[in-house]
Amino acid sequence: MALLRSYVSGKWQTATDEGAPLHDAVTGEEVARISSAGIDMAAALDYGRNVGGPALHDLTFHQRAPLLKALASHLREHRDELYALSARTGATLGDAKFDVDGGIGVLFAYGSKGRRELPNDTVYVEGAVEPLSRGGTFVAQHIATPLRGVAVQINAFNFPVWGPLEKFAPAFLAGVPSLVKPASQTAYLTEKLVELIIGSGLLPEGTLQFVAGSVGDLLDHVTEQDLVSFTGSASTARKLRAHPAIVRNAVRFNAEADSLNLSILGPDAKPGTPEFDLYVKQLVTEMTVKAGQKCTAIRRAFVPAELLDDVAQAASERLAKVVVGNPSSEGVRMGALASLEQREEVRRSLKALLDTASAVYGDPDRVDVVDADAERGAFISPVLLRAEDPERAEPHEVEAFGPVATLLPYNSTEQVVELAARGQGSLAGSIVTGDAEFAREVVLGVAPWHGRLLVLDTDDAKESTGHGSPMPGLVHGGPGRAGGGEEMGGIRGVLHHMQRTAVQASPKVLSAVTGRWVPGAPRTEGTHPFRKSLAELKIGDTVVAGPRTVTQEDIDHFAEFTGDKFYAHTDPEAAAANELFGGIVAHGYLVVSFAAGLFVAPEPGPVLANYGLENLRFLTPVKPGDALTVTLTAKQITPRVDKDYGEVRWDADVTNAEGESVAKYDVLTLVAKEKS
Repeated sequence: MALLRSYVSGKWQTATDEGAPLHDAVTGEEVARISSAGIDMAAALDYGRNVGGPALHDLTFHQRAPLLKALASHLREHRDELYALSARTGATLGDAKFDVDGGIGVLFAYGSKGRRELPNDTVYVEGAVEPLSRGGTFVAQHIATPLRGVAVQINAFNFPVWGPLEKFAPAFLAGVPSLVKPASQTAYLTEKLVELIIGSGLLPEGTLQFVAGSVGDLLDHVTEQDLVSFTGSASTARKLRAHPAIVRNAVRFNAEADSLNLSILGPDAKPGTPEFDLYVKQLVTEMTVKAGQKCTAIRRAFVPAELLDDVAQAASERLAKVVVGNPSSEGVRMGALASLEQREEVRRSLKALLDTASAVYGDPDRVDVVDADAERGAFISPVLLRAEDPERAEPHEVEAFGPVATLLPYNSTEQVVELAARGQGSLAGSIVTGDAEFAREVVLGVAPWHGRLLVLDTDDAKESTGHGSPMPGLVHGGPGRAGGGEEMGGIRGVLHHMQRTAVQASPKVLSAVTGRWVPGAPRTEGTHPFRKSLAELKIGDTVVAGPRTVTQEDIDHFAEFTGDKFYAHTDPEAAAANELFGGIVAHGYLVVSFAAGLFVAPEPGPVLANYGLENLRFLTPVKPGDALTVTLTAKQITPRVDKDYGEVRWDADVTNAEGESVAKYDVLTLVAKEKS
């Protein structure tokens, strides 16, 4: 059989030995062999740091983001190839789509987030400028820059496509190259994924490497600039976290481990209610999708004690309709586990659970299958357990990583919150209820032990992504047993791959470092900046306009014209009685409108549109007779990669005759790259 290849140091390489066999989960036939013997792990890391890293560092966030989108589109065109191979892992077509389409979706999501939420720059500016001196000549700001190492990503067998892509996307967007090491059982599918990615020619060389087989001495060579992300068992996570090189170099280590995820049925969800049906349907879905081989699957199903019989019966009836067998056969809803070894592991775990629970559906040693040999393939029946005593330790400590869940009774909100904590940390939990107050009490009670919580009711059911579906914009991880790490989480996942640094400097230097004008930095007056194209405009370009005196007639007209007759603008006696005003004051939006009238250049030109204001604050009341001056400064310039225009953020400071700021805000405009 073919030996899986690794892609390292810019080329495909084959191991120097014959490798270990990998088997089709459905037929038991040998699919391929796997080994990493002869792979120079140190050289692979050096290649990522010295070739992939610099290539990514030269690109801005807005240049990296479209590459992720292009890659997603490329993989979508080839997903049928991935679906077909996925069937050999025991996955149904639905399972394959969950894995493949989910991974492609992460690429699309990060491509979009990179354009919307990150600057067209190589540095990320975080938070506001921190003043460090009275005179304003010493300031500071946090910036984030990509680590100069490699993101080593060790993945689990259950998601051979989604797993690598959900780690790769935020690392790539951050500017950090990846080295992917999948679990052996399903590595042949990850090899195909990497072959498609490398073959696309979309990524800079060295930004993605792939090791098939053992991790070998890879971790011996990680440095303080590298990262390690692991998905798998909690016991393996502990071993890797304690690796001498990881400890010695304080390597960033992120673990997403197995967990005893829960789902709680609310006391209000009696049989016949929509929530009862939602709970049962979700429970069976989570047991059978990917044959229960999901780190987010429901393992502990908490049910009000008086509803235990009803849930057991309803879930059993639904499970009886699940057809197990060859994933390619029509009507099959659940395929095989990933390997015979995995089936034996599930059976061992079930034996421990059956010491304190009884099976209300399924037999771990017998299953009827369609179009397959139940023993040659890694098939197992869905097994629903029922534990009469929820205080026993086993359901809260033993995880059967397959189509297995345990029903557990509870008698009060306080009890179910306490029982939730017995899992010692979970990736995901769900509460199914129509009672918002019950949901609030449970969410706040169990949140410290969970990375993500879904509250399911009739309002969100139709659009809910489900208990077990991690989303790119949300953190995927959990405390304690679940690993204590976070993956994805939108821009949080990107920043995990970057170093946050506090830069202390003068406003001039800080502006140069961040690429954003900082109050106190030099300004340049001259040609009205609205007459400049994006190519001509510079950070610090400024127009000072005014003064314009605000009259009582202006305030009266604005109140009448807009209908805003708040007493501070229309009732002298009431306005005088309020110490915040001390008399009639101008509307804040009148001040903003007058400021726009002062700084806007009326002729058609490079400024195409004003698309909003941000951070608006009214600081000092404006009274009749006050003269207003506005200073508008180009604060941030963001060209769009695929458009003939870009965004410009302007700092607007409106002051009175005494020089006091009466309003501060950012003006957002679209500006043409070149003059027409």
